[in-house]
Amino acid sequence: MSLGRIIGNAWCFEDNINTDLIYPGKYLTTSDPAEMAKHAMAGVDPEFGRMVSHGDVIVAGENFGNGSSREQAAISLKYAGISAVIAASFARIFYRNIINQGVPAITSSEAYKIIQPGDELELNIHEGILKNLTNMKTATFEPLPEFLLEIIEAGGYILYLKGKLAIRESGIVKVKSNSENE
Repeated sequence: MSLGRIIGNAWCFEDNINTDLIYPGKYLTTSDPAEMAKHAMAGVDPEFGRMVSHGDVIVAGENFGNGSSREQAAISLKYAGISAVIAASFARIFYRNIINQGVPAITSSEAYKIIQPGDELELNIHEGILKNLTNMKTATFEPLPEFLLEIIEAGGYILYLKGKLAIRESGIVKVKSNSENE
């Protein structure tokens, strides 16, 4: 997956998919990400963890990820291979949890209207354009702020921080050129 361009098949879910549906509480005893991936979305589709392919995209309605602040919900989606989550709206804590895992969270009220399960999607994260390659319809979204893109590009918040720390410890300081400051 290139950060600028994501291509994957759609998995569609309704409104109000909470963290207990994304990652049911009965699986909280494991901390192994590979095992967690097997149970992603098990509360709404028990076959999801077995059927999802690396690079697939979740498309949902309103209030995706509401409920508890269960970080395992975001972790299970990342390790299941989800390359992006598109929803009409997100619960605030889930939104940040999924970004912190290095998975883009795209807010678009248009997307759900033009996508069916299994459609092939192409997302341009920098330009805010979603193309449904199956039906050739397009939707737009607000591109993510640069600081969130940096976290996603690093592979998640922990890796982002490790990179920043390594730069700091090495004494390398990035200086903007005059053209970058304008």
